[in-house]
Amino acid sequence: MLTYSETEQQVAEFLLQIKAIKLQPNNPFTWASGWKSPIYCDNRITLSYPTIRTYIRQQLSSYIQEKFGAVGCIAGVATAGIPQGVLVAQELGLPFIYVRAKPKEHGTGSLIEGEISTDKRVVVVEDLISTGKSSLQAVNALRDAGYNVAGLAAIFSYGFDVAEENFKNAKCPYVTLSNYNALIKYASDKQYISEADTDMLRKWREEPSTWGK
Repeated sequence: MLTYSETEQQVAEFLLQIKAIKLQPNNPFTWASGWKSPIYCDNRITLSYPTIRTYIRQQLSSYIQEKFGAVGCIAGVATAGIPQGVLVAQELGLPFIYVRAKPKEHGTGSLIEGEISTDKRVVVVEDLISTGKSSLQAVNALRDAGYNVAGLAAIFSYGFDVAEENFKNAKCPYVTLSNYNALIKYASDKQYISEADTDMLRKWREEPSTWGK
């Protein structure tokens, strides 16, 4: 089995290869939050590549078992966490539910879709962690509904201090397959980016809300 560091590098390589992660230090993206960013991550693209999709499914499943032990259900975060969560639930032979960003505005008005008993330990699956806000919104919705949330697993994290603090305050352990530091190391080692761009990308991570302004 690959070590955590080897997995981090392998996932970083995959995400760069298929352009699920784009690095544009000189032509930054604008996030929905208004932040200027030299990086954009869209892990939905991994679903179009069977070999990569399989690797991510297997590694997430392995990490969940190692980190959280016996689990009774997988919960996906709408929308990008849903397909990843389904794949993991299938790999582990577990029930699957998912959490909407907000309750349905018609019909049952459900916030959580699916049906399991609340005595099962649940692990939430997400595709990406930035500040952790949307991920923890799903965690809190499950807890409010009476579910025992063991923690969260995701493909990639930007590694922001605010996310670490948010998960700590929520008492929600989490694990990711790769992260920003591993990505920048791989991109620099393989010359996806120059040394100057590497420095710029590191500075962005330190002050993402004010970078580029």
